[in-house]
Amino acid sequence: MSRNVSVNVEFLTRVEGHGHIIVDVQNGVLQKAELQIVEAPRFFEALLQGRSIFEAQHITSRICGICACGHSLASIQAAENAIGFSPSEQTIKLRKLLLHMENLDSHILHIYMLAAPDLLGVQSFIGLMKDHAEAVRRALRMKKACNDVCDILVGRHVHPISCVVGGFTKLPDNKQLEAMRKLLLQMREDLVPTVALVAALKFPEFDRETEYVALVSDDNEYPLLSGDIGSSDGVRKVKEEYREITNEFLVPHSSAKHAKLSRDSYAVGALARFNLNADKLHPTAKAVAETLGLSAPCYNPFLNTVAQLVECAHCAEEALQIVEELLAQGVVQSETVIVGVNENRSIPVRAGRGVGAVEVPRGILFHDYEVDEQGIIQQANCVIPTGQNLENIEADMHKLVPEILGKKDEEITLALEMLVRAYDPCISCSTHFLEVDFVGR
Repeated sequence: MSRNVSVNVEFLTRVEGHGHIIVDVQNGVLQKAELQIVEAPRFFEALLQGRSIFEAQHITSRICGICACGHSLASIQAAENAIGFSPSEQTIKLRKLLLHMENLDSHILHIYMLAAPDLLGVQSFIGLMKDHAEAVRRALRMKKACNDVCDILVGRHVHPISCVVGGFTKLPDNKQLEAMRKLLLQMREDLVPTVALVAALKFPEFDRETEYVALVSDDNEYPLLSGDIGSSDGVRKVKEEYREITNEFLVPHSSAKHAKLSRDSYAVGALARFNLNADKLHPTAKAVAETLGLSAPCYNPFLNTVAQLVECAHCAEEALQIVEELLAQGVVQSETVIVGVNENRSIPVRAGRGVGAVEVPRGILFHDYEVDEQGIIQQANCVIPTGQNLENIEADMHKLVPEILGKKDEEITLALEMLVRAYDPCISCSTHFLEVDFVGR
């Protein structure tokens, strides 16, 4: 189709941070399709240099207000790996619980508040109040439940307090576990109408085969907190080899790095995890996937939202199981970590390098620390999921635009916005209004 289209979206709404969508089509030929990231670099790696590993998790949790617990867990894992510390089975179980709540909270936010408005034909989450008031109340109730569980477990969800190197500075008692159990049972009930809502939505039809990257393991557990790094193209590396996976590079139109592996790009996130590990999901989550018509492999990036809901069912059931196990066996309160004024005096340190690899809501997150014999970080590196997805988003845009040139300008714009939002990008913690200019039309 001989057509000129110029799309300039400043700034993309319902994502976290500043991002522009720039598309230029001349005489039916795509000249440019970019997701421009215009955030200023924040240099968290530099902030970590010279700081103790025992305070690193509190610093890195400030990277994000949504994935604060995920950054803390990746930071702690890297620190413990560097000094050769192995956490207890109880600590691992509680960390898995925390990660389940993190993924639940973020996925619910994306499904209801960021993605649903597009699929229900309204401009924002506020617009849902008119015809979908009960869904709005349900979403807020579910998010509050996630926050309340995190409050009990780590003091607060945003920038957690008690999750530290070595374990937890405060452990839940039976009364608190019962409170968490009650919240999770309500969560289970609210997921039923959530599945019904999403099953009734019509997602765009679009496919582009790509490489998917996520944690993988040889056991039967759906890997979120530990495992090797695997790809749908057959690559498998231990987490210490993450640089051979991410292969970061710079592009002139973005202050965030891009990444590639076997192909020109790869994808991380809920859909990547589903494609690589669907057989390890909780039976309830498998049933949800069947209800929603999601099967692996799936190459439609718009269905990342559906994969998030499948993970919600998995995380809710797994979290409830952990809480019930802790109620049955009791929490060993003597494992409470005692923290000194400047560092944790009860954990010996040594010089070394450690890597943390954790599946946070938007995909696999890496923290990499080199520490000296006093536990002071000398070098640090963090590779964020959204950065790993950026090149893949643009590859999707390059395929999508020619397929929708027959649509109206506003429909093209909406389709591109929905594509980017489907990845649930976490650019930074800010929101802007949308302004679309069509040049030369």
